[in-house]
Amino acid sequence: MSRVGKSPIAIPAGVTVTVSNDNVVTVKGPNGELQQAVDADIKVVQEGAELLVQRPTDQKRHKALHGLYRALLNNMVVGVTTGYKVVQELVGVGYRATNTGNTLDLVLGYSHHYVFELPKEIKVTTTADKGKNPTIILESNDKQLIGQVAAKIRSLRAPEPYKGKGIKFAGEVLRRKAGKSASKK
Repeated sequence: MSRVGKSPIAIPAGVTVTVSNDNVVTVKGPNGELQQAVDADIKVVQEGAELLVQRPTDQKRHKALHGLYRALLNNMVVGVTTGYKVVQELVGVGYRATNTGNTLDLVLGYSHHYVFELPKEIKVTTTADKGKNPTIILESNDKQLIGQVAAKIRSLRAPEPYKGKGIKFAGEVLRRKAGKSASKK
């Protein structure tokens, strides 16, 4: 049995979970509302303050979906209660990030600016303290969406292995390479 799938999801106070007839799970909480369509074979059952995900057989497909949907539903419950936060750093001379509302303007060493329009579900803030790298802080209740947007921002200038320049996640350790060495005569 799936180790992830068999563990129950604790539903905190102030969070309501509803499962419709067509297997769409809706989670409402203090930080908003999220929906997830669940495969028809997988059954979602609410017992008191716990949410259980059940599968019909031990087929490989059912085992995979069992753990998947349990993880997705748990991420939804955590999202509507505490939310998710992603911090990215811009490492490089002249790299800057500014925002006006949900529009992110990035200067990444190219001849042009990148203007990135973020979805309305994501709140963005930028900081540029003296002596520190500029940072981009993304906050949302949807883990999938915030991860996808953060990956898209990072792909605009991924960190390179020699000097470490680029957009990296805070706390990320980059694998560095040695540069060229002088030839011996």
